[in-house]
Amino acid sequence: MKAAAALMLLALLGGCGSTAADPSGVSATEASQLNDAAAMMDANSVSAEAVGANQAGEAK
Repeated sequence: MKAAAALMLLALLGGCGSTAADPSGVSATEASQLNDAAAMMDANSVSAEAVGANQAGEAK
């Protein structure tokens, strides 16, 4: 009886494993897509100095 209970416990705990190696819980494909999106946003960003210089020029 104890052996059956132990076997059942091991079977239940075996299903608790995670397939994602990333601690955030996203899959490798999702992580790649997020990285691509972040790179696209970085490519379209403007530096703070450029925004500040532009606003200073308009205030005159």
